[in-house]
Amino acid sequence: MQALHTAATGMAAQELNVQVISNNIANLRTTGFKKQTAAFQDLIYEHVRRVGAQASEQGTIVPVGVDIGGGVKTVGTPRSMTQGTLSQTGNDLDLAISGEGFFKILMPDGTFQYTRDGTFQMDNQGRVVTAQGNPVQPTITIPNNASGLAVNEQGQVSVTLPGSSTSAVQGQIGVTRFINKAGLQPVGNNQFVETPSSGPPQDGTANSEGYGKVTQGSLEQANVDVVSEMSDLIAAQRAYEMNAKVISAADQMMQSTTALFR
Repeated sequence: MQALHTAATGMAAQELNVQVISNNIANLRTTGFKKQTAAFQDLIYEHVRRVGAQASEQGTIVPVGVDIGGGVKTVGTPRSMTQGTLSQTGNDLDLAISGEGFFKILMPDGTFQYTRDGTFQMDNQGRVVTAQGNPVQPTITIPNNASGLAVNEQGQVSVTLPGSSTSAVQGQIGVTRFINKAGLQPVGNNQFVETPSSGPPQDGTANSEGYGKVTQGSLEQANVDVVSEMSDLIAAQRAYEMNAKVISAADQMMQSTTALFR
């Protein structure tokens, strides 16, 4: 019976939906995390009687057809890139972007990855790096005898050197945009890589036209709404249960039909 397969596709779709929701909830406190949603489409139809077909020799047309659906399929898990709230930390190297853009990170293999997680630190060379030790681009080195580290809204990093009463600029943290930021590929560690769907990276200056500003001493929180996720989770569970009931009903109908022809 086709209903068994159709309901099975519905159960599989809701199982994936729950997986996506659980990942969102698990990353509720992950800095810079962007939530995902599961997107579905109906499967191909069996056209038992096509709509608009001729119903008689006199040319009458069928007003409605008989189309039997094959179920549902997953077409994507799009990521929402909306802005998360900023949480103040007071740490000099905690940075957040308010608006468009990503921090650009140089990887050990020479490639670049991009992140909204501004939890930066200094390594043993004084470079500003991620939690994995990869330098932020452009590479900025802070002298070990410097004090008064400050990062302005343009990403310009300044420190006060010994014997000087004024701050000296050490470099500027860049911000990178993408035409389709939802097309970026997540690779873990709160980082993304470019893809043909995202378009090429567009490096720029923070707080300039089209680029967000940098806020020092703050971090961007995940854009996950707990209430919305819980509501979606309940809806997914109910949909799964309904599909399971369809399978049970279809199985009983098959057994009844088999018994009639014995």
